[in-house]
Amino acid sequence: MALGGAVAIGVMTAIQARINGVLGVAVDDGIVAGLISFAVGLLALVIVISCLPPARRGVSRLSAGIRQQRIPFWMLLGGACGALTVSTQGVTAGVLGVSLFTVGVVAGQTLHGLVLDRIGFGPAGVVAVTPGRVAGGALALAAVAISLSGDVLGAAPLWMLLLPFAAGVGIAWQAATNGRLAQRVQSPLAATLMSFIAGTVVLLLAAGVSVALRGMPELPPAEPWLYLGGFLGAAYILLGAFIVAHTGVLLMGLGSVLGQLAASVVIDLLWPTEVGPALWQIIAMVIVAVASVVVAVPRTRRR
Repeated sequence: MALGGAVAIGVMTAIQARINGVLGVAVDDGIVAGLISFAVGLLALVIVISCLPPARRGVSRLSAGIRQQRIPFWMLLGGACGALTVSTQGVTAGVLGVSLFTVGVVAGQTLHGLVLDRIGFGPAGVVAVTPGRVAGGALALAAVAISLSGDVLGAAPLWMLLLPFAAGVGIAWQAATNGRLAQRVQSPLAATLMSFIAGTVVLLLAAGVSVALRGMPELPPAEPWLYLGGFLGAAYILLGAFIVAHTGVLLMGLGSVLGQLAASVVIDLLWPTEVGPALWQIIAMVIVAVASVVVAVPRTRRR
């Protein structure tokens, strides 16, 4: 069930990436698009939490823990990596396409997930680096190598390909941090709210700098569907805070990779972009990504 939730996270991430990518192109500023997305998600969370008494109690425990300094400061910063993710979506996904954006995220999530699990940073504690997990990580990186073959490197600037990798590193750390905070305050909703507050603050500062350097962005578009990215972000961050304690950081990342690539294939085939991998590359990426999840899933032994 937890692995199925991880796949659902990937599907929502892929859809959010395309929505925020189109929004970034529409307002001509990926950082402002990320701020809009986060603000919508924050508003949705506030409404939901205000209607649920257990969630309100979780927010009270979070507030008391911050005032009494029982919650380390770093546990409050998971949303900073979420801010990096949505900004990267706004800057690159509308140009590269969701498939190519996703494989960059794969590399960052895989490498950082292995490290975080090994040192016990996530709520699941220390997760052994088994041969299956190493093979899963290697296959996930092979999917990245497939995506970068052909004319992709010549068609897109290097910095635009590195940004998704950085976002993947941040996603792994954000999942582990939010999971630890959810355990501490006994409320995934309260941890998700803190993540969105931190991300919104970071994006407000970054958007201010972007506007100062580039000038005012275009007016936000009128299409309502372009503002759904924030709702999807709130949903998958909350789901990740629930399940990371059961899967570990790496396995949750590999499951979400499978969901992202499967959804991104459909999105890019129905809605292609100027830069992106060929059809044979997309199919090969999905096959290799499926194999990476299969070999990384832990096996139970019968006596």
